[in-house]
Amino acid sequence: MEKNLVLDKANLEAYHKTNMTYIVIFTVIWFVVSLGTIFVAPALNKISFLGFPLGYYMGAQGSVLIFIAEIFYYSYLMDQLDKKHGFDELLNPNAVK
Repeated sequence: MEKNLVLDKANLEAYHKTNMTYIVIFTVIWFVVSLGTIFVAPALNKISFLGFPLGYYMGAQGSVLIFIAEIFYYSYLMDQLDKKHGFDELLNPNAVK
């Protein structure tokens, strides 16, 4: 009989711990990008990017692009984590019932 990875307590705890680590890392990145640029804007404004001061660009466009990249990368990481712990619906259709 095959071991059910989904219902194994150690497997669930490892999954949760890794997921929480990802969430903390991406939240810190979000915080630094969104609020950090405000505090360093005068220094960033000395650098020009696409004809705009970098501080302005990061506030208007750069931070949004970073947030979108975070979403896609988090989704990729979670897909990999799901497969590793047996929660992938394609490999284990019973895992998501």
